[in-house]
Amino acid sequence: MLKTTINLEPGKKVYFASDQHFGAPSPKQSKAREEKFIRWMDEIKEDAQVLFLMGDLFDFWHEWKHVIPKGYVRVLGKIAELKDRGIHIYFFVGNHDLWMKDYLEEEIGCTVFYKKQYFEMGGKQFLLAHGDGLGPGDKGYKRMKKLFTNPVAQWFFKWLHPDIAMKVALYLSQKNKMISGEEDKAFLGEDKEFLIIYSKEKLKTQNIDYFIYGHRHLPMVLDLEQKAKYINLGDWISYFTYGVFEKDFELKTFADGTKKNYP
Repeated sequence: MLKTTINLEPGKKVYFASDQHFGAPSPKQSKAREEKFIRWMDEIKEDAQVLFLMGDLFDFWHEWKHVIPKGYVRVLGKIAELKDRGIHIYFFVGNHDLWMKDYLEEEIGCTVFYKKQYFEMGGKQFLLAHGDGLGPGDKGYKRMKKLFTNPVAQWFFKWLHPDIAMKVALYLSQKNKMISGEEDKAFLGEDKEFLIIYSKEKLKTQNIDYFIYGHRHLPMVLDLEQKAKYINLGDWISYFTYGVFEKDFELKTFADGTKKNYP
């Protein structure tokens, strides 16, 4: 099991945020959420040592050889500013931006992950992932993901004109329930939640203190066995929640200058 160890500096914190879905439901409607997320990054930059962006920052993202999607300039600029201040930025590819390639790495200096990762921070063990496709069930989505990550399918898609490709992709992203996650907004119960089942199985063979995911859009902190915690970070559409770790993990809500714990 490969693991990255991060030694936290005194007074510094680790932040987590997921599922911003910028660009949805339209660029105009997304702008207010983008501005709020920028204000949050401005607030955390004074004490952040690490920022984990846990997937689906964009509602759709694709990189052609010489083209990237229009927009998001201020969001990307603020992420670059944090990186330039020495804050480590780790980006997990989600199911909406899974065609991320090397743009964020080359232009901003983020580290991009395409699958789950293990970290040790502050003496605690973390398993981090966006969360899509993990655990039992969800076979329809898993088949769809295999298609979307197939090199042949990606090769054909990149030959579409970007205007056409983006229009088709954004339509599917918002209208196809299997992609949009529209059916995943209600808590299914501890015995039916794929990521909770997955985390419990991992605990049988691994010592993990925190399982942290996005994807489900439901802010949640659940105690598991062995004092482990299952955490879903929520989203920046309905909840505006984020995680922060110094000595212990906290799930918080950003309310433009007024910090409050979740819920």
